Amino acid sequence: MSTSQHGDLVLLSGSANHFLAQRVADYIGQPLAAMDVTVFTDGEFDVKIHQSIRGKDVFVVQPTCRPVNENLVQLFIILDALRRASAARITAVIPYYGYQRKEKKTQPRDPISAKLMANIIEMAGASRIIALDLHADAIQGFFDIPVDALTASKILARHIVQRDCGRLVVVSPDTGGALRARALARRLDAPIAIIDKRRPKAEQVEVVHVVGDVEGAHCVVVDDLISTGRTLASAATALMASGATSVDVVATHGVFSEGALELLDSAPIDQVCVTDTVPLPDLVEPHAKLVVLSVAPLLAEAILRVHEGRSVSELFQ
Repeated sequence: MSTSQHGDLVLLSGSANHFLAQRVADYIGQPLAAMDVTVFTDGEFDVKIHQSIRGKDVFVVQPTCRPVNENLVQLFIILDALRRASAARITAVIPYYGYQRKEKKTQPRDPISAKLMANIIEMAGASRIIALDLHADAIQGFFDIPVDALTASKILARHIVQRDCGRLVVVSPDTGGALRARALARRLDAPIAIIDKRRPKAEQVEVVHVVGDVEGAHCVVVDDLISTGRTLASAATALMASGATSVDVVATHGVFSEGALELLDSAPIDQVCVTDTVPLPDLVEPHAKLVVLSVAPLLAEAILRVHEGRSVSELFQ
């Protein structure tokens, strides 16, 4: 167990993605601290940490994915328990940040839920945040504590290079994701294209046209998360109609609402690649197009660097 100015390193895991937390612990070479999470018959949570964490440097791995509200409340209670147990520093490792798509007002009387969650996480006791591929960079500013906003772009880029599908074009599925696509394209030394789309109704996506040259190219559509899959399926159809030879989809967070995987299976997409920030739903049968990469080494390295007071920015290079 390594020691820093904040005390010995202690790893804890909530129940949201215990498998990922265990992989992080294995990479660091340190077991997860024993903790019981109890759910009472009325749905309330209670936690019991089975070792002293007084004066320790504690890292809690708990993505706030589905069921979002339960995982958030569980995180709040764990943070409160750690704060009251006199941990020297408490870092919330949140691979997937729930409510992040509500980071601004889009119409009058809208909440800014991403900011509200940041307020409560701080109030519960977190003194630092490690997150991965936030929906908007501005979410870092919602916290008044340090935030290490990591990106999985290196992991995704390495996978794309290994695919070796010929001339490559990185595609943003909408104008809002152009910066994300440009960052990945820079790593791959590839041009970008953008899908120009409009929504005639709230639940409909209408692709207007493809901005950029995709004729004869293998297109990689990049997004931060996949929820319904409608936008990506429409983008793939438009790209193939514009002369692309094949289409892959890469994203950090595989949220996959009901029916999303089936929709992507039926779309003209060769492969869907996500990371393990969100545990995949129980699949009745395997999806041949789906590839899952692990971000455990990235999170583990970030935890070690934060604990030892070393630079985290080197992970972006």
